[in-house]
Amino acid sequence: MELRDVVHGDVDLDAYVRMRCDPVMMADLGGPQPREGMADKVRRDAEQAAADIAWLKMIVPDPAVPEVVAGTVTLWSHDGDDGPTSEIGWMVLPRFQGRGLGRRAVRALLERARDEDRWGIVHAFPATGNAASNGICRSVGFRFVAEADVSFAGQLFRTNHWAVDPRSDLK
Repeated sequence: MELRDVVHGDVDLDAYVRMRCDPVMMADLGGPQPREGMADKVRRDAEQAAADIAWLKMIVPDPAVPEVVAGTVTLWSHDGDDGPTSEIGWMVLPRFQGRGLGRRAVRALLERARDEDRWGIVHAFPATGNAASNGICRSVGFRFVAEADVSFAGQLFRTNHWAVDPRSDLK
């Protein structure tokens, strides 16, 4: 497996559409997003990745076949209730789920954060009912903080708030 920056183009646009416009993939995030605007989203994400503002990575299961994408893992900073907050999120397409790719991708990005001493404490907010993502948090070394209501795409969701300090907490 390897992680590569999202790039503006058909391969990553196709992956974004398969993840973000699919009712099953978006069940915990308020339902599918409209296909219109996905090309613009990919372009903006690729620009942020290229500028190193955020780490927007495509999960490539086999580096010998770089056009096959299993999902995404992203680490970014935003303004939270207590100031700047570093957050990580991930999505793995159904045909690639259950292979440990999400866990490996999350761990790889957190190891990079540790090695570059960047991002500080990293937070994750998977839906309370998303057993797989909550399991990734536990297995990588996040500690459970509390249940929290989080806004995404204009909707409020019940999540589990997890936090990890990549410098000291990775398992």
